[in-house]
Amino acid sequence: MAEGSVLRVNLSTRTVARERVPERWLRDYLGGKGLGARYLYEDVPAGTDPLGPDNLLAFLLGPLSGELPGETRYAAVTKSPLTGGFLDSYSGGQFPRRLAGSLDGALGILVEGATDEPVVLVVDEGDARIEPAADVWGRDTVETADAFPEAGVACIGPAGEQLVEYATVASDRGDHHAGRGGAGAVMGSKGLKAVVARGDSPEPSPVFADLRARDGGTYADGDTGRWLAAGETLESVDFANEVGLLATEGWQGGQFDGAGRIGIEAARDVAVGRENPDDAVPGGFRVRTDDGESVPRGAVPMTLGAGLGIDDFDVVATLGATCDRLGLDVISAGNAVAWAVRATAEGRVATGDDGEALAFGDGDRARRLLGRIARREGALGDALADGVDAAAERFGGDYIPTVKSMAVPSYDPRGAVAMALAYATSDRGGCHRRARPVEREAFARDDWDTEDRVRAVITAQTTRSVLWSLVADDFAGEPLWTDFGREWLAAAGREYSRDELRDTGRRIWTLIRLFNVREGFTREDDALPATFRQPLPDGPAAGHRIDPERFEDLLDAYYAARGWDGDGLPTVATVDRLGLADVVDSETPLATESHEQDSSRPR
Repeated sequence: MAEGSVLRVNLSTRTVARERVPERWLRDYLGGKGLGARYLYEDVPAGTDPLGPDNLLAFLLGPLSGELPGETRYAAVTKSPLTGGFLDSYSGGQFPRRLAGSLDGALGILVEGATDEPVVLVVDEGDARIEPAADVWGRDTVETADAFPEAGVACIGPAGEQLVEYATVASDRGDHHAGRGGAGAVMGSKGLKAVVARGDSPEPSPVFADLRARDGGTYADGDTGRWLAAGETLESVDFANEVGLLATEGWQGGQFDGAGRIGIEAARDVAVGRENPDDAVPGGFRVRTDDGESVPRGAVPMTLGAGLGIDDFDVVATLGATCDRLGLDVISAGNAVAWAVRATAEGRVATGDDGEALAFGDGDRARRLLGRIARREGALGDALADGVDAAAERFGGDYIPTVKSMAVPSYDPRGAVAMALAYATSDRGGCHRRARPVEREAFARDDWDTEDRVRAVITAQTTRSVLWSLVADDFAGEPLWTDFGREWLAAAGREYSRDELRDTGRRIWTLIRLFNVREGFTREDDALPATFRQPLPDGPAAGHRIDPERFEDLLDAYYAARGWDGDGLPTVATVDRLGLADVVDSETPLATESHEQDSSRPR
C-alpha cells in the first residue's frame, strides 16, 4: 500500500511538505505504532509541553492498510497531556479507509505547530491544504462531521476544544474514537478542528486475495469471530460480572446486580440493527438514544453502567452517546463521574456545580456532569477535566485506580494478578488493550505462577506492538498472531523471519520505554494502585487482593525478562541487541553496569 512517505503539516507556518520515511525506519518500525514512536522520539524533545506547539500529532496507517481482514484502522500517536508520556490510540470505521484513499500511498500525516485561528486539514490526491474552520468550532462531533458531507472526518468536540485531558478524536459521526490519553486535546491545542479525507476508499489489491480469503475465514470461524458476531464487545460486561471482576459503583465492588439489564441481551432487545450487517463478522449494535442513534461498545455499560450503578440500558446508552458527541473518552469520563459521586458521599465535594447532590444510579445528573467536564464549567468540572488524579490532588480522595494518571478500565485485576501487571506496565497508562490476560487467568488463577503471568503479558504486548504497527484490526488480526503478519508482508515485498518480527515488537516496546524514561518515568510510575491492595468485598473473587510484596516480585521478573534493570531502565546490552544504540540520545537514561548487576529494589 505505502510508498514510504508522510505528509508533514506545520500549522504555525501554514506549510505542507511530503517527505520520505528513512528506509531503515520502515524496516525496523513498519508503520502505525512503531513508526509513530520513532517520529515522536526523534521530533519531540524531553520536557515538551503536550499542549504546546512543539508536540507532534501523527495520523498513521500501516504498510497493509486496506488489505488486512477486518476494519481498516488508523493510529493517532502523540505525547499525552494526561500522562505526560507516550500515547497511541486507534480507531476504525470509514475515516481510515477514506484517509488511505486520500494519501496516494503515503503512510500518514505528521502535524506540528499551532494556529491562532481554528482550521481543518483537507486531504486528497496525496496532498493536504489548511482551511479556516471558524464556522465549525464549537460544534459537537456529529455536527462537525455533518458539515463535510461525502468525506471521511476525524474531529474533536467541545472536550477537545477545551483541552480536556482525555478528549478523543472522533470519526464516523462519533461512532468511532481514538479514545484514551487525550489526542483530542492535542488537536484542540493546535487549533485543528478536523482532518477531512476526501479520497475514495481504495480497492483491495488482488495480490492479497488468497491471504484475505484465508485469514478472513479463519477470523470469522474462530472463537473471537463468533464471539464478536454474536455480541461484539458488549458481552464483556457479562463476562466480567460472571467472574466477579466488574468494577462497580466507583470500584467498591466486583459484581453488579443489574448487569443483565445493561449487557448483551439488553442490547439485542433494543437494537435497530448492526453496524456492519453485511460483513462476515458484523459490527456493534446500533441503538436509539436521546441524541439519535449510537453504537455503544463494551466500555459503555461497564464504566457508565456498572461503574455508576445505573442498570437502565437506555440511560447507559444515552450517557455513551453524550460522551461520543462531546468527544470524551468513556472510560476516563465514567471514572471521573464515579470519583465525584464518592467524593460527594464523603463530603469532599459538597454538591455538583449545578447545586444538586450526586449519587450512584442517577443518570440525569451524571449526564449533566459530563457536559460540565467537557466544557470545564465550575470548579468540579474543571478539575475533573484534568483527570481523577488532578481532582484528588485538589479535593482529596483516592477512589479510582490510575496508572500514570490514566484511569484503569473496569476489569478489576484483584482476581487476576497478571492483569494488574498488564495495567502497571502498559506503555500509555492504565490500559487493558496492551494485554488482556484476565480472559484466561480468571479461570485458571490457581494454576498460574510468576513465569506464566510475565510470559502472558510480555507476549501480548510484543505481539500487539507488531500488529498495531501494521495497524491491524485488534480482533481480526488474531490470525496473524503466530507469525506477526510475515506472510502478508512478504506478499507486499518485505521479507522478514518470524524472529525478526518478534524483535521488531520488542524494539518498539523498548523504544517507547526509552521515550517515557526520558520524560522522567521510573519504577514508581509502574506502581500498584492502592485500590488493588484492598480485598474485593463480593462475588466469586471476594477476598482477593493484590499483595504488594508479590506484585513487586512480579514486576522484578517482568523487568528482567524485558532486559531492563530493577528501576525499569533498559540496559545497554538490551539497547544494543535491539538495534537502538544509535537511536538513543544523551538525554535518555540507561541502566549503568552497576545497576545491571544490582537486584535490589524498593519495598
